[in-house]
Amino acid sequence: MSGPAHEALRLLRSRGETLAVAESLTGGLVAADLTAVPGASRAFRGSVTPYATELKHRLLGVDAEILRARGAVDPEVALQMARGVREALDADWGIATTGVAGPEPQDGQPVGTVFVAVRGPLGEGKVAALRLKGDRAEIRRESARSVLALLCEELPGQQSRNERTQDTEQYGGT
Repeated sequence: MSGPAHEALRLLRSRGETLAVAESLTGGLVAADLTAVPGASRAFRGSVTPYATELKHRLLGVDAEILRARGAVDPEVALQMARGVREALDADWGIATTGVAGPEPQDGQPVGTVFVAVRGPLGEGKVAALRLKGDRAEIRRESARSVLALLCEELPGQQSRNERTQDTEQYGGT
């Protein structure tokens, strides 16, 4: 088996780290991709699907003022969702999807506008803006693939939990 879900879980397991997912427009596709991989439970903590905008605030702590001013389809919302799910599910990494799959524009954004985000154990975050073409199903599927690919890009460049622990023991730092 290959693909971004398999690769993400392989990298997380090799580092002894865990993942939580917040997905709006993908509605559970990312979690489904992850749980289709045998042994996913060793790294995947769970997911939250706050499809309604107010749930992004209530469940994940996304700033209500940003949601009011910019709407849910926004890069900062994606980053805050990733942070919120990471904290809520006590995971090392959080990833998130938010966007417009169609058929109508939302929050002043055209169909195919998607933001995917990752937030790591040191608080660092990265967001990618996507402009996707295709029907609703294609946009949702590509969004799920893209957020997992973004996670895979970020994992190799970050120090693992084991390396951070070793640094703390060796150098007495935090």
